[in-house]
Parts: sequence; structure tokens; C-alpha cells
Amino acid sequence: MGSTRPVTRDGRRSEAGGRRGAVVAALMLAMALAALDSTIVSTAVPQIVGDLGGFSYFSWLFSGYLLAVTVSLPVYGKLSDTFGRKPVLVAGAALFLLGSLLCALAWNMAALVAFRVVQGLGGGALQGTVQTLAADLYPLEERPKIQARLSTVWAVSAVAGPGVGGLLAGYADWRWIFLVNLPVGAVALWLIVRHLHEPEREARGRTRVDWAGACAIFACGGVLLTGLVQGGVAWPWLSAPSLALFGAGIALLVVVVVVERRAAEPIIPGWVWRRRTIAAVNLALGALGLLMVAPTVFLPTYAQSVLGLAPVAAGFVLSVWTLTWPVSAALSQHVYRRIGFRNTAMLGIGAAALVLFAFPFLPYPGRAWQPALLMCLLGAALGLFQLPLIIGVQSSVAWEERGTATASILFCRQTGQTVGAALFGAVANGVLAARLGGAGDLDSVTHALDVGAVPEATRRAVADAVHAVYLGAAGAAALAFLVLLVLAPRRFPVLEDQPEPSSP
Repeated sequence: MGSTRPVTRDGRRSEAGGRRGAVVAALMLAMALAALDSTIVSTAVPQIVGDLGGFSYFSWLFSGYLLAVTVSLPVYGKLSDTFGRKPVLVAGAALFLLGSLLCALAWNMAALVAFRVVQGLGGGALQGTVQTLAADLYPLEERPKIQARLSTVWAVSAVAGPGVGGLLAGYADWRWIFLVNLPVGAVALWLIVRHLHEPEREARGRTRVDWAGACAIFACGGVLLTGLVQGGVAWPWLSAPSLALFGAGIALLVVVVVVERRAAEPIIPGWVWRRRTIAAVNLALGALGLLMVAPTVFLPTYAQSVLGLAPVAAGFVLSVWTLTWPVSAALSQHVYRRIGFRNTAMLGIGAAALVLFAFPFLPYPGRAWQPALLMCLLGAALGLFQLPLIIGVQSSVAWEERGTATASILFCRQTGQTVGAALFGAVANGVLAARLGGAGDLDSVTHALDVGAVPEATRRAVADAVHAVYLGAAGAAALAFLVLLVLAPRRFPVLEDQPEPSSP
């Protein structure tokens, strides 16, 4: 099983521990790149638009990156199982750094959006492969340690990203937001190339890569997610562009099923959905992505417009859940060792449902500490929910299936977030339109925050809209609980640990 604490016997275990420590440092740096890039750009949008123009489609700075990460996750998962983690991670990090350099050199908004897509294609490899390597490096009883470290990276990035982006944009130049990735990524690449040594595997003859399936998945995911991201924003839901995108997406989905059934080594193999453990976790984490939209997207607007907080204080109300989430995740091992992966996750998501359901009952307008307390409790509940499921799935498959299994659950979580943004955006705008007589939506409220005080009628309308979103998020949590109760096995099957790939 191997301990992370090096010993001096012949220097071998010490060297192995040193190698693994260097690889873990590289994984944390790589994860920081992907995590920061999701938040650091947001505060620099005014400077970017002022320099490059193209305000009408600046939202694609975020949507393009998100789409590229999401649709590439299954492909990288399969490639890491086929060719090994190291080449996929090195190629993904190099692609991410190339995209960062190109973003810094962008000459207009269209070029910047295109280069953000290149970044996202590299980011998909970083997210999926780092999570898979974390399971490869540590035996089952030690995996919460590395997962807690990665969760801490996400937490720090969520808090620090907007601040760092604002400082660079305000006191240097927005292009430095992308240039700072280069030295960090170079260090991560050097550590990976030098210290990550995967064990040799038995040759299986000529490897067949399902490129047709990869292209079909890219096309299908891109079309469907574009329809979800832009529907109700760039055009109405029942307009010709929306209907065309969803119609084409459904047709491409049929193509994906046909191609993958005929492929010798499919990108998304059928066992991902035939095994109860993985199928249940995929659906449960899809619901997690759905409910996470409520706090991350709508709570800052609620804090500013209803509670009257400044942007920095509103960000603090949201950020407190990033403090309790990794702590709860690190401690979850003491729970799932006693009651199992499924029951621990059900305990966490059940508590999350209660917290989300309690949000609409906060007093109006209320004090800042009240939603902050709920966010603190929500982070603790979700840390208890997500980590046991990820570790449980990774421990139920062999090495050659771990990349695909890990990518599938991350893909479902990302897809859930995209669906949640579209669904809850429509819910919030519908409530606002009903309360304000059809005048205004959430975007107009956000703009009013920059101009001046929000009228009392609008404040109450925003409170009602966010309350409706939180009730929907509580429903998503209840759905995840039901999925685990009905579909997930009482005990997750756990396989023997594979040899550590960092051994010299």
C-alpha cells in the first residue's frame, strides 16, 4: 500500500516519497491553473472590452472555455487509459499554456474567444487527468489526503481569482492574467516530466483510437451545450436558433450512440452506464452541478441588491463555503469507513437539501451573517457528499478504466452546471418578470447595481427570484439523494490497489 512518509532504507523509499511529493506539487499547480482560469477573468472584463471591443459576445470568454472543458473530458479520460496519464497530462498542460500565450496576444474579441477555446481544450486534460492521477498515487485509505489538497486548491482559487484578476487588470494589464500561467505551468510541466514515472504495462498490440467517436462527442456536446448556454440569453428559447441547435444536438446524439456501439475501443464505453455504482454517481454528481448554480451564480446578486453589500463583502458571503468544503472532505474518511460511501454521501446531500430549503425562509432583507452561515453549512454538507462518491468510483475500477470513470463523473458534473445555469436563469427571469410586470430581468438588475441604488420593488423581486432558485436547488439535492437510495449499491465494490505509478 505504501506510506507517503519516506524512510531511509537503502534510500529507495525516501526517493519514492520525494518523487511522489514532487508529482503531488505538480498536480496542485496544474489544478490551480484550471481552477484560477474559471474565476480570474471575470473582474477584468471591463478592461478587456475597453481594449478589444466586442461587448456583444464577451460572454463567450466564459462559455467557450466551459464548453471546451466539458466536451473534452470524456476524450481525455479514454486517452489516459489507453496511453497512460503522463503523456495526456503533458500534452494537455502544453495546450493550455499555448492557449494562454495566444490569449495574451489576442488582437480582437473574436481571436480571444477562439484562444479561450484552445485553453479549455487543455483545461479538460488538466481537470480529468489530475483527478485520476490522485487516485493512482495513493492507496484507498490515503486518498482523502490528496483529494482534500486538491479541494483546497479550488477553494483558494475561488477566493483569490477575482481579486488577482482585478489587481492585474487595474495596475498592470489584462494580458498578464494569461501570461502568469506560463511560469506556473512551466514548473508543473518540469516536475511531471522529471518525476512522474508510470509502470510499464503489457503490450496489447496496435492501439485503436476511436477518433470518429471523439469527433461525434465534440460535435454533439458543443451543439447541445451552446443551445443551453445561449438559449434565453442571445435568443429566445423557442426561437429558430434554439430549435435548430437542439434538433441538431439530438441527431448528433443518435450518431454518437451508433458510432460508440460499433467502435472497438469506444470513448464512452457502455460499462460506464451499465455498472450501477458509476451510473448512480454520474447522475448524483450531475445533480450536484445543477444545485451549485444557485449559490455561485445568484447569491452575489442577492447579497448586493437585497442585502445592500459592496462587491467585496458579497464575495465573502459566497466564499465561506470554500472554507468548510475541503475541511469536511478531508474528514469524510472517518465517516465512510464506518457507514460506507453511499450512506456518507446520502448524509451529506440530505443535509445540503435542508440547508438549501432553509434559504427562502431567511428574514427580509436580513443580515449578511445569515446567508453566510447557510453557505458555511452547505460547504460542509457538500464536502461530505462529493468526495466519498469520487473515491468510491475510482476504487471500484481497475487502472485501465479509472481515467474513463473519473472523466465520466466530472463530465456529468460540468454538464449539470451548464443545464442548471440555463434552467435556473429561466426561473429567475420568469419570477422577476412576474413581480415587475414584465419589465426587467437579472441582467438589468446587475446593471442597476453599477449605476446606483436598487428600488425597493426590485429588491423584493430579486429576493423572490433567488428564493425560487434555491428551492429548485433543494429539489436537485433531493433528486441526488433519491438516485443514491434507489440506484447505488449499499456497498461499493472496491478493487485491490494498483502499483504506484510514481515508484522509481
